[in-house]
Amino acid sequence: MAARQTRGKHKVKIKNTKRFFLSSALSLLILILIFAVIYSKLGSKKSSDLKNTNKNTSLENKTTKKDNSSKTKEETKKEDYTEILINSVGDCTIGTDTKFSYSTSLPCIVEKNNNDLSYLFKNVSSIFKQDDLTIANLETTFTNATQKKQKTFNFKADPSYAKSLTLGSIEAVNISNNHIYDYLNKGFQDTKKALEDEKILYFGEGEKVIKNIKGENFGLLGYQAWSDSKEFLNKLKKDIDELKSKNCTVIINFHWGVERQYTPNAAQKNIAHFAIDNGADLIIGHHPHVVQSIEKYKDKIICYSLGNFCFGGNSNPSDKDTFILGTKFKFKNHTLQGYETKVIPCSVSSKNNVNDYCPTPVKGSEKERILNKIRNLSPTYKTNIKDEFIPIAKQ
Repeated sequence: MAARQTRGKHKVKIKNTKRFFLSSALSLLILILIFAVIYSKLGSKKSSDLKNTNKNTSLENKTTKKDNSSKTKEETKKEDYTEILINSVGDCTIGTDTKFSYSTSLPCIVEKNNNDLSYLFKNVSSIFKQDDLTIANLETTFTNATQKKQKTFNFKADPSYAKSLTLGSIEAVNISNNHIYDYLNKGFQDTKKALEDEKILYFGEGEKVIKNIKGENFGLLGYQAWSDSKEFLNKLKKDIDELKSKNCTVIINFHWGVERQYTPNAAQKNIAHFAIDNGADLIIGHHPHVVQSIEKYKDKIICYSLGNFCFGGNSNPSDKDTFILGTKFKFKNHTLQGYETKVIPCSVSSKNNVNDYCPTPVKGSEKERILNKIRNLSPTYKTNIKDEFIPIAKQ
């Protein structure tokens, strides 16, 4: 009986032990499953975060690459620099007055040189051929008209003489002066026709020129500027504004002043300053038949008078001094940064004792004499007056 009870207790103990192990195993399995689910969710989130991180990193890399690429393009982009050389000369009276002695006249000298019209500018054409534009004051008419204005001097030449400009490498002329109507409107129209036939640009007397050189616009204006009246200044400002609105560097030729006077008068100064105040970039003057001062004003240049150049108006002028004003315009990304000037001293004649109508650069002591003459007339610019390009110092 006692043995049977002992065996029964032993069976119950074994059964309870099995239940304990089974319960523990089940609990462990449940825990493992719970941990597996949690780990799975955490792993999924980590993977998602990693993907997002990679995506963001990739996007940042792309953006960085794009930014670096843009910077590289900007850094490697070359600045656009342009230099343009323009030469200006004074009174070119290509012709004669019929009252003058023919034997000493310009047409006679051309005839003696085999009627070769290249003779007139043969000693300076090599200079003009090296520039981008040469501008002269054309103080004559190209006409065969006979009816003329009642005045002291009336200048003309056969229309074929316009070719002398082409042969001399002069591409543009101012026609606004006191001799363009010497043979009335007929002479004026004939002159324009002769210039057009030679493809010479002309400006003044209501004509404006816009010429594109190496991608830069230049606007050319010309006036007879005897008075600084309000009416004239208003007209001048309007014309400058028009050219500036078309992105032009503005060069103005003024025919003004008093003959044989070496210093500009008050009206010349007022007009020149007004023009620069309103946007003009370079002022070129003529009419006095002698050289006048060069003035620096607001980092721009006013050349009050270049004097005569190829001058058929006098067979032996007492003052034969003249010069070529070279102006080298400097652009950066199509914006004018400034310019340099060069003065090339010349004589209106290749001979000292007579006018042979062949303007010629001078050398040695004559060159220094003319340079010093212009320097002495030009207190605001004297140190820059040299036969080499000198930058205009900023004020």
